[in-house]
Amino acid sequence: MTTYDFAIVGGGIVGLSVGLALSERYPDARLLVLEKELSWAGHQTGHNSGVIHSGVYYKPGSLKARFATAGSRAVVEFCQKHSIEYDICGKVIVATESAELPLLENLLARGLANGIPVERIGAERLREIEPHVRGLAAIRVPTAGIVHYARVAAAYARIVAERGGELRLGTRVLNLAVATDGITLETDRGGFFARYLINCAGLFCDRLAAVCGLSSEAKIVPFRGEYYELVPEKRYLCKHLIYPVPNPDFPFLGVHFTRMIDGTVHAGPNAVLALAREGYCWGDVHLGDTAEVLSYGGFWKLAARHAGEGFKEIVRSLSKAAFVRSLQRLIPEVQPEDVVPAGSGVRAQALTREGKLVDDFLFAAGPHSLHVLNAPSPAATASIPIGKAVIERIPESVTQRLILTR
Repeated sequence: MTTYDFAIVGGGIVGLSVGLALSERYPDARLLVLEKELSWAGHQTGHNSGVIHSGVYYKPGSLKARFATAGSRAVVEFCQKHSIEYDICGKVIVATESAELPLLENLLARGLANGIPVERIGAERLREIEPHVRGLAAIRVPTAGIVHYARVAAAYARIVAERGGELRLGTRVLNLAVATDGITLETDRGGFFARYLINCAGLFCDRLAAVCGLSSEAKIVPFRGEYYELVPEKRYLCKHLIYPVPNPDFPFLGVHFTRMIDGTVHAGPNAVLALAREGYCWGDVHLGDTAEVLSYGGFWKLAARHAGEGFKEIVRSLSKAAFVRSLQRLIPEVQPEDVVPAGSGVRAQALTREGKLVDDFLFAAGPHSLHVLNAPSPAATASIPIGKAVIERIPESVTQRLILTR
């Protein structure tokens, strides 16, 4: 059985960014990255909207705020260095009702506290920037942008391989066994031994942590976000990124318009419970996954707290007309015939037993291991700082032993 200094489980953008950071810090270390799919970034990374987030939404001082602001700069620098197409197109967050104006002011203050060059604009200036959007006022976020994150992740993988890391696709971890000096990984492609394991398994990170003997304070609950796409002849309706003021009583940002790097314009997502951890449509049902959620007290507490909004999300999922009505709050001209289905993504969201969504990135240490237990949006934007933060959390005793064995 081959022995590695570090093994990373999960080949999404977070796992690969950890590999990138490890291969830079410890170039002589034996590094293994395992991914069960046949390509990198096949789930959350490959299904997200591609937004380079600025950090305007996040509580000042939080990991999300710090990593998003640093990450937005870092990912742009990375794209420039490696010739990956991106566009700093800017974003507007629009208040369409008078009740949203105080919330807009709160967002403005939060953005300024996070060091983001945001500005409040009136309805006239908003029409100049986005002629088809109707709102009372807005926040303009000039540093927001778009990129294809699967391409960024592929570049991370290529660099890790060039530095001598061993990357294995199509390799599913079946079991783990903790020993006194490391962890044995049993996979469908054979066994491996790692002195230290880093769990970046996304939708399955809590299960992997449990096998390592870690009692987590939260469980992953999968939420599906469904998108529509403007038909080509209607793409002129959106020039940048157009977001509503988020409802502070609901933990998601609301449906919005995103101009993608390929020129298409996506509208969405809604947020509904997925009936499988990789449930990209209503027909994707895994009875074990569904039973796990429905038997979790934290889910029912969350459902009771947000029953009204949750019901609206389900209606939007099942009714195109309802989805379009939510889009018309921002762009009244949009009609049902102007949009077509454009796929979906599943968000791995950590949920506590008290029914609260974990609001920040969450890391936990286990025996010979470190676990990334909550890394939803803006994790792609923040991937480079997350990778560096993960390796900073590796105990000094591990890294010292690594140095001594070289």
